[in-house]
Amino acid sequence: MEIDRRALFAGALAASVIRTIPAGAATPPPRPFHETGEVIDLWPGTPPGAPSPLPVEIATERSANSAQPDRVIAGIARPRITAFRPKYPNGAALLVIPGGGYREESFDKGGIQVAQWLTEHGYTAFVLTYRLPGEGWQDRSNTPLADAQRAMRLIRAKAAAYGIAPERVAVMGSSAGGHLCADLASRFAFPAYAPVDAADRLSARPFCAAPLYPVVSMDRAIAHAGSREKLLGPNPTPALEAAHSVDRNVTPESPPHFIVHAEDDATVPVENSLRLRAALRKAGVSVDLHLFAEGGHGFNLWNIAGKPVAAWPGLWLDWASRVGLG
Repeated sequence: MEIDRRALFAGALAASVIRTIPAGAATPPPRPFHETGEVIDLWPGTPPGAPSPLPVEIATERSANSAQPDRVIAGIARPRITAFRPKYPNGAALLVIPGGGYREESFDKGGIQVAQWLTEHGYTAFVLTYRLPGEGWQDRSNTPLADAQRAMRLIRAKAAAYGIAPERVAVMGSSAGGHLCADLASRFAFPAYAPVDAADRLSARPFCAAPLYPVVSMDRAIAHAGSREKLLGPNPTPALEAAHSVDRNVTPESPPHFIVHAEDDATVPVENSLRLRAALRKAGVSVDLHLFAEGGHGFNLWNIAGKPVAAWPGLWLDWASRVGLG
């Protein structure tokens, strides 16, 4: 499926916006999690490049509050998307990609909570549960991208069933999920897997992308060490580092970006987002970068009340409307 570039950029800013925000705005109230959603397997049968034996999925609960679960999952042999429908759909959708250092995935905090917030604003949301690169899959470094590409294509293939416009499918991801989000936005046309059905004739290019406090570079100087090792292995070559450093793969075909980072992030240095912004600007791609004085790492919508990062959800909603998604 070809996406009309003029429609994509309608309403987008010609130049990037970069803001450092010193004070918080009103934060969304806490929302309970719900075990809802329609599960769609990404692959017919066993996913490509499967190890033997297959990983065994394990969920670990990190929260002591049963009303606010915080599960992380690993051992993923059944990659899938979980769909959440809004009461009043606006015709747009997002693929939501949780983080977890490519070691595990923050299913509730980085996935379900974000998806439910999006549905409250009319977006259909699909939470991606993707294969982890350090669990024996062939072509480990491209395995997460293969799942993200396949997810985008399946969402578009099922657009009519979900009442969404196939061209208005965006992506949002956090931390290592932010790396996968931005990687998809740059390498959407990379052949990460062999086509398996008619859905694979559709484009995997997102309408727009929102990497939140993302891992971007595999440069040892600023990379998140855990994500780098899990994605690339223990001794990557310079060529492998370059192939998976998002800032080195941006092209003029990359979609508009909305980037959020806290300057006090002690896990993923803010330089990652600065490099991504610079690469997007050089390629002539519209980008809004929002830097916050406080917020740390892994905030999503979780415990942001009273912090500068509490402004990001409203900023994203405004931006999404401006670029023509919402």
